[in-house]
Amino acid sequence: GVITSIASKMGTGHYSRRKGGRAKIKKYKRKTWLCNRAKDTDQIQDEIEKASQPGSKPAAQFEYDDDLPGGGQFYCVETGKHFADAKALADHKKSRYYKRRCKEIKEEKYTQAEAEWAGGMTKEKLPPA
Repeated sequence: GVITSIASKMGTGHYSRRKGGRAKIKKYKRKTWLCNRAKDTDQIQDEIEKASQPGSKPAAQFEYDDDLPGGGQFYCVETGKHFADAKALADHKKSRYYKRRCKEIKEEKYTQAEAEWAGGMTKEKLPPA
């Protein structure tokens, strides 16, 4: 009818809500880039180190929080994710992503000196000529 003909003539702007509709919008990408990003392995290694020090509370322990899934009671330290219940956490611990992440965390973390050496920023001691 009349309504559909008017709606079909109206544009949706240069992007619509379909998948990939915002692929070229730099402002949108910049805004949403960090939203769902997983924690880096060195951040998790730091958390585990802090939790292992005497007198500190364990990293997996959270006070009850309504904003977090499962009230923040089901937390995976290795991946830095919260889960709704114990079954979801148990299933997650069987996943390939979790096992891969555990392997990454067991590796030694890079030091600043190692990064500078790899970047060729070290001062070489040459023998006197």
